[in-house]
Amino acid sequence: MIVRRSTLFIAAWILSCFSAFAQVSSDSEIRKILVERVGLENAGMAIVVGVIDANGRRVIAYGSLARNDKRRLDGDTVFEIGSMTKVFTSLLLMDMARRGEVALTDPVSKYLPAGVKVPGRNNRKITLADLSTQSSGLPRMPTNFTPKDNANPYADYSVKQMYDFLSGYQLTRDIGSRYEYSNLGVGLLGHALSLRAGMSYEALVRSRICDPLGMMSTRVALTPEMKARLAVGHNETLTPVANWDIPTLAGAGALRSTANDILIFLAANLGYVKTPLAQAMADEVSVRHPAGAPDMEVAYGWHVQTKEGKSIIWHNGGTGGYRTYMGYDPKARIGVVVLSNISTTGGPDDIGRHLLNASYPLQKANPPTERKEITLDPHIFDRYVGTYQLSPYTLLTMSQDGNRFYTQLTGQPKFEVFAESERRFFLKVVDAQLTFDVDSQGAATQVTLHQNGRDIVA
Repeated sequence: MIVRRSTLFIAAWILSCFSAFAQVSSDSEIRKILVERVGLENAGMAIVVGVIDANGRRVIAYGSLARNDKRRLDGDTVFEIGSMTKVFTSLLLMDMARRGEVALTDPVSKYLPAGVKVPGRNNRKITLADLSTQSSGLPRMPTNFTPKDNANPYADYSVKQMYDFLSGYQLTRDIGSRYEYSNLGVGLLGHALSLRAGMSYEALVRSRICDPLGMMSTRVALTPEMKARLAVGHNETLTPVANWDIPTLAGAGALRSTANDILIFLAANLGYVKTPLAQAMADEVSVRHPAGAPDMEVAYGWHVQTKEGKSIIWHNGGTGGYRTYMGYDPKARIGVVVLSNISTTGGPDDIGRHLLNASYPLQKANPPTERKEITLDPHIFDRYVGTYQLSPYTLLTMSQDGNRFYTQLTGQPKFEVFAESERRFFLKVVDAQLTFDVDSQGAATQVTLHQNGRDIVA
């Protein structure tokens, strides 16, 4: 039985008519956006949009749970929300700081086992605040992250591996000197807070955030009832993919949720409901640092994007089969969540931004290309095995394991590539292709990475 969430909102929020939402696109306008984005032929692809403002909330959905499951989506459909989890992790930090359980300036090493060495630099230690604001100096991913199963890459990465990496890593820049997005950093933050609280990350999120707010469909582990409502994830070639399990770095991206639950979360951030978390939520966005782009800042967990004097507080997320976005305009008191069950490169971010601020344009819908895989003699892979320099800091490594061919970028997992010709290969986890140039002897001279409309030669 699907549990509806509308009873959690005060009576004044009950939507009596859609005309009240003059500040945001109408339902028909949003649905038109979704129809154009999904396309009539992309069976199994789905998007759910949730909008909230002073007049109430509404959910607009288009698509189905899976290719062979034509049940319609709604606000209770479950998605992996990926890095949107980071906002919850930082909210835990702010709440625990207000309770006096931790201090933002505490070194993270204070909450780890005594034998774990956390890298420092110039007599500065990495603090909890550094991890939350993406300025710790830790890399995006640990270099010993080598998944056994690329379809579920985080599942076998252990706490011991994380500790081993930290103990042997040397920082390449000063702590706090600049923004550098790190899944490892926020995963470590969630781990440290869990150790401090003496409970698992999921138990901590449930007890401090989800249960008090009534977010009963936001979990790490799917309940049987949530599984029945789960939208099947797809990669960019529209192939169904496995769900991701993220035990060690849970704080970076392990949560699953629904549009209705995220609307509750946004309502609390916008002050539409009273919650003991109100001050911690305000604290999350109280400090802002540059985030590598003129219009972008980072707070605790959240990012802040400003255009024409209007700021949007937001975070997005992505796993192997999902792309998600949530954001709110604190002045207009409007919140938006967009959940998609296809792992496109750009994701639904542009939809969320556009609904919050119409001056942000929508991207032209480019449906994923369905690519035809062919079988090659594995000996052909020998021509391409090696390491290629994409940039001064990024190597692209090609490797072979029997009749399977893999690619790996510096600091990222290894992913299998598939042949569509003798010299051209594609990835299934992202919309990216590789084209090899060869000499007269057939040996590779260079490789071109095709991704996000760019051709990068290595």
